[in-house]
Amino acid sequence: MFDLIGDIHGYAERLETLLLSLGYHKTAEGYAHPTRRAIFLGDVIDRGPEQVKAYRIVRAMVEAGNADLIMGNHEYNAVAYATPHPTRPGEYLRAHSDSNLRQHRTFLDQVGEGSALHEEIIDWFRSLPIYIDAPDFRAIHACWHADHVTFMQPFLDANNALLPHAWYQTTEKNTPAYNALETLLKGTEIELPAGVTYLDQDGNERCKTRTRWWDEEAKTYRQAGLIAQAIADRLPDKEIPAANLLTYDQAKLIFFGHYWMSGTPQRLSERMACLDYSIGKGTRKGKLCAYRWNGEATLREDGFVWVEHAAPVHILKSESLEP
Repeated sequence: MFDLIGDIHGYAERLETLLLSLGYHKTAEGYAHPTRRAIFLGDVIDRGPEQVKAYRIVRAMVEAGNADLIMGNHEYNAVAYATPHPTRPGEYLRAHSDSNLRQHRTFLDQVGEGSALHEEIIDWFRSLPIYIDAPDFRAIHACWHADHVTFMQPFLDANNALLPHAWYQTTEKNTPAYNALETLLKGTEIELPAGVTYLDQDGNERCKTRTRWWDEEAKTYRQAGLIAQAIADRLPDKEIPAANLLTYDQAKLIFFGHYWMSGTPQRLSERMACLDYSIGKGTRKGKLCAYRWNGEATLREDGFVWVEHAAPVHILKSESLEP
């Protein structure tokens, strides 16, 4: 059986508390459970105060056979940021722009940019699978888009990790490979109607919006747009063309992270769950969340387990952690 765990973002102490809450015990090889295995949904790094420790906890579990980690957009960005561009000397696959540096600064400060530790972490991140497609469930960081999953097959090895040449191809903007991986790791994005733009909370003008791809009731730009509630009315209340709407096939349970959920952790539908409950924001309301999967075909509301950002002890929704 599996415990699926959402975005950690360097909150290692909260991760340890969650693992202990789930019945994992610290051993010489890292945290382990006698009958269960953890699956981390990506974004182990960036933002939080103990990113190296979080990395070491997760890697030890993976290498001991007690966990899997799939790639999040922050692991992907970290590799691209550290990888020289093959055809543009002095540049990198992810530009060293002010905005990209701001997002990545705490990680670089904690590992020491260019250090042996930095290179070790980046090398390991290159080996991470983009997704897990198990017999009864799927796990991906941001979005299960079947067409893009199929398109990416020639770019992946047998473990669903990016092949060496794919790093360059998937970072070249506005190419099919770039668009496919952007969707899988960052979510669906759609163009707004011609002439429609909005200013985001940072004052940047936007002509596209990320969408609530899992919400099949969201049919308009305003309903589907993933922007702050305070500025949601800046999107038109106009139906999105059907070709731009994604429908999940519901063939298996799907677990993902990435989306900064809030409130009490709960399922999105009987087959879909987001496990990112905003621990990375560093606020008292943030949670590090897991789902304890026991083989069920329909998600249980009591399957969610979490720790609060500010709580001195863990907070559990489930009264029992058995089995």
